[in-house]
Amino acid sequence: MKTFHNFIGGAWVAPSTGAYFENRNPADQQDVIGRFPASGVADVDAAVVSAQRGFDRWKRTPAPARGDVLRRVGDLMAARKEEIANLMTREMGKPLAETRGDVQEGIDTAYYAATEGRRLFGHTVPSELASKWAMTMRRPIGVCGLITPFNFPMAIPTWKAFPALLCGNSVILKPAEDVPHTAAVLVEILLEAGLPPEVIQLVHGMGEVVGKALVEHPQVPVISFTGSTETGRFVGETCGRMHKRLSLEMGGKNAQIVLDDADLDLAIDGVLWGAFGTTGQRCTATSRLVLQQGIHDTFVERLVARAQALVLGDGRVVGHDVGPLVNEAAREKVERYVQIGKEQGAALRCGGARATGGALDAGFFFQPTIFTKVTAGSRLEQEEIFGPVLSVIQVATVDEAFAVNNGVRYGLSSSVYTSNVNVAFRALQDLDNGITYVNAPTIGAEAHLPFGGVKETGNGHREGGWEVYEFYSETKVGYVDYSGALQRAQIDNY
Repeated sequence: MKTFHNFIGGAWVAPSTGAYFENRNPADQQDVIGRFPASGVADVDAAVVSAQRGFDRWKRTPAPARGDVLRRVGDLMAARKEEIANLMTREMGKPLAETRGDVQEGIDTAYYAATEGRRLFGHTVPSELASKWAMTMRRPIGVCGLITPFNFPMAIPTWKAFPALLCGNSVILKPAEDVPHTAAVLVEILLEAGLPPEVIQLVHGMGEVVGKALVEHPQVPVISFTGSTETGRFVGETCGRMHKRLSLEMGGKNAQIVLDDADLDLAIDGVLWGAFGTTGQRCTATSRLVLQQGIHDTFVERLVARAQALVLGDGRVVGHDVGPLVNEAAREKVERYVQIGKEQGAALRCGGARATGGALDAGFFFQPTIFTKVTAGSRLEQEEIFGPVLSVIQVATVDEAFAVNNGVRYGLSSSVYTSNVNVAFRALQDLDNGITYVNAPTIGAEAHLPFGGVKETGNGHREGGWEVYEFYSETKVGYVDYSGALQRAQIDNY
């Protein structure tokens, strides 16, 4: 069994604790990927000291040169795309088509970041005084602590790390315990591309130890967190108390609305992909299906038949549509919500149990599950499950559909299927989400656009696109007075 290490201080090093945890394939628990460090607080402390040294060097590197490093990262990822996709599927389960897309998102993010090295724009503005120059510029902040989830083991770390690096910061990456191997490969690629070693640190371990220490460290002024709302609440409280810059991307309870005038074939394809892609383990997953009553019965019958035909199994095998859940705890959570749905009067139309038999017995598989007669306000309709469970809610009108969408504490993604252009634009305006799709599922973010939600999904800062570069940098205002005399703003000019 291979033993992996942290990357701290420019070298691959064993954890100070001497402890390790096993990383196993969720589709086959007999397949051990390797042993990874169960790091402690001392490892975080060492990473911070090294990252501060890296920051002092990297911040003086011209931004276009930083962009060149990230361009090379994109080239290396593209050359290794198939290899990385295979190791990701082995590590967290989703089918190869999805992990290839995950890698491509990282490639796209690298190339986009590379161009931003020549576009870290400030402003020049007129001064209210004569012979005085006024301007703004972007400056890096310092050490950035990045805490990332398991479901997009390449895409989300790149969403966070590449903009942070491009802006001149150093980075400490704490990946989810379920996907440490992918994170190690990402660091290897960054180093091969020419990133100075102390600019990147990788610390493996448990969230309650390593993540907590990173969030609480006084020399880490920036935290970017993607994960559960419950953990995000602790992160937010801690960072607020310590005056840290914080980006939170948390849960979702996303709805796809299908109206009577929709293209039903397109809508069925969309909800199958949105609900059961990544085995429902996406913050943008379609967890709720809101159907107008005129098409409800027909749509449900067709959807159930399609869901029952999905093939479960190892995502590396051609023909397998749905992979396993990431671990046993995730599967047990799904089971609990299936029971909750039954107890609250929802009608189980398909699935609702572990997927077993043959090779499925070796992994954490669960049948694609659909409930109808789900009541707005019920736990099944309100709470994030993070698994292959779809709740169907019947409505009479467009206004009722919009109200159902908005009636949850989350606000990440939404979708509406309609042929009415007026309704489509109403949805863009009135659906209370950070992202709204028209005639497309609730998943499908693109690297060059901002990503994030409202309400309890996030705190307003966006990943991706042009907005993330403002998060990882600070505005510096500069004045140059070349008048040769004392000029008093707001006094001498009025």
